[in-house]
Amino acid sequence: MTTKPVNRRTILKAGGTLLLSVLSPLPAAAAQILAVRVWPAADYTRVTLENDSDLKASHFIVPDPDRLVVDIEGLILDPTLKSLVAKIESEDPYIRQVRVGQNRPNVVRLVFDLKEEIKPQVFTLEPVGAYKHRLIFDLYPVAPVDPIAQMIEKGEWMRDDLAPAGRPELPAAAAPADPLAKQKSEMPAMAVVTPEVVAPVKPAAPRAVKPEVVRMVTIALDPGHGGEDPGAIGSAGTREKDIVLAIAKRLKFKIEEQPNMRVMLTRDGDYFVPLGTRVEKARKVQADLFVSIHADAFMKPSARGSSVFVLSEKGATSSAARWLANKENLADSIGGVNMKTHDRHLASVLLDLSTTAQINDSMKLGKAVLSEIGGFARLHKASVEQAGFAVLKAPDIPSILIETAFISNPEEEAKLRDNGYQDQIASAIMKGIKNYFAKNPPMAKSRIS
Repeated sequence: MTTKPVNRRTILKAGGTLLLSVLSPLPAAAAQILAVRVWPAADYTRVTLENDSDLKASHFIVPDPDRLVVDIEGLILDPTLKSLVAKIESEDPYIRQVRVGQNRPNVVRLVFDLKEEIKPQVFTLEPVGAYKHRLIFDLYPVAPVDPIAQMIEKGEWMRDDLAPAGRPELPAAAAPADPLAKQKSEMPAMAVVTPEVVAPVKPAAPRAVKPEVVRMVTIALDPGHGGEDPGAIGSAGTREKDIVLAIAKRLKFKIEEQPNMRVMLTRDGDYFVPLGTRVEKARKVQADLFVSIHADAFMKPSARGSSVFVLSEKGATSSAARWLANKENLADSIGGVNMKTHDRHLASVLLDLSTTAQINDSMKLGKAVLSEIGGFARLHKASVEQAGFAVLKAPDIPSILIETAFISNPEEEAKLRDNGYQDQIASAIMKGIKNYFAKNPPMAKSRIS
């Protein structure tokens, strides 16, 4: 057997080809879109593209008509991305429709046709929890939604007309206007003539009456989680964010039945609100109380019972309280906050401003609510616990966080899904709030700006 000689030029050519193949960059594989989600709300609309790698995007606004144009590199148009078109709802306050197309090789273009001028925020999120990489588009109105204006628009700012029969009347200053009041005041007083002579009665000495401040009371209700952040999920698939929103809406209705109370929800739909924004909303409406509602999970499914928490300046009262606080404080990471615009100083400022008086008032509220819940439900612990929950750091508002039950416990998950149990929880919280105000009447407004 003879072998054909191989000359030196052939060897060098082959080696050079191999070297080029090693040094030359290979064509980059296109990223894969795993899911697309849309979260419309009055506050803002969020669009999420979940993918298997970190995507690079650029965007610009086109006026007349208003459009948001986004170019995403490293993508090839696929059915998952195309499904975004069908996910835009007609009721979306900011997006009219979206168009998706392959703008050029490896670049997909999204064009959002808008209903009004918006301020977009486009950012990426690293993998966290069950999520892979996420590319986020947040579409905010140019003029931010004001919580007070929102309540007035919905007719929720003054609810005096809801006082049912048999309840104490509101003071004259806050009572519904009587259209005949002016006529009545101008009518001459009718003299009453009686046949017998009535002996004059010596007027009693006036009793010292402690001045009492009577005014409308504003309650901020905070249904935990929402949108990208589902909260805890039970074995039957129950999502915490859905349960706590349902309980909050029941409680809202009960509070509105009171003659001198009004309510602000930090969220009234399925969308995410950052922890600091929840506190800011409560302060903007000068809330008298802040009540955050949750239904959490624990490492062991045997954990059960309701709990009430307030802020701690020193440390958690138990390892379980510390674990739950750390878990709840991850909401911003899971729900997705744009760190470039997020006020990094907010949490520390609020903590520094938190006062002993606020925590003491929170403890009074927490005990009143826990006592009522314990009247029909099992308690995880018979006393109010403390931990560093970020959402409880309003410096001038008594604030509590209620774990209505453990959604990770199958038996309690079933209860949380029951309308009757939800109503019992809402009624107990309402009674606790009333008991708190009976012993701690609201004083004149004095807020930290």
